[in-house]
Amino acid sequence: MTSLTPWQQRLSTGTEDIQSEVIGWYRGTRHGKSYVPTMIWGTLQTEAYATVILRQVVEFLGIPDDVPAGVAKRMERQQVLYDGEHHYDVILGEQALYTNIGGPVVMREQMERLLRDIDLKSLTLGVVPTAAEVSVVPMPGFDMQGDDEVCYELVSTGVDITNPDELALHNKAFTALRAAAVYEDAAKELISKASRFWSNA
Repeated sequence: MTSLTPWQQRLSTGTEDIQSEVIGWYRGTRHGKSYVPTMIWGTLQTEAYATVILRQVVEFLGIPDDVPAGVAKRMERQQVLYDGEHHYDVILGEQALYTNIGGPVVMREQMERLLRDIDLKSLTLGVVPTAAEVSVVPMPGFDMQGDDEVCYELVSTGVDITNPDELALHNKAFTALRAAAVYEDAAKELISKASRFWSNA
């Protein structure tokens, strides 16, 4: 089954309510997977980075402005990284390290956050290098909540997929992306390179 909900409907009361919903997803998902090609995964965002993102959402969609409350909830969601009960496989595109969200200071702090948390036991963080050969066609980012659901965030709509055959294809795609990604020291080097870039920007 596939369900589509327009963002202006889903966010009709602002950003806080959906962030509370996402907290529930993460607390209930012991093992999640995320592919995020052009921005930083929300559960690793700094407060400053998340503030810029949610401000853009409010202004783009014209929804009620509750950015501080939404950011507070996004920060609350990050506790799943430290409670010892969850694990997340996350793949970033190298472009995510360079998409300018908030300017050099925000981006440098965000790179420092990634370098600080990359060794968490709850996290397997990979980066797909810009020139890496990938055995699947380019695709938008997606989140897999355990083995039950895949979620996409499109421009105007949130898409949730629960069909088992489609979930199997997403697992196959994630495996291919994982094979193209680099991890541990190689990932740290790419993040450190981006940090140096933002320090000199």
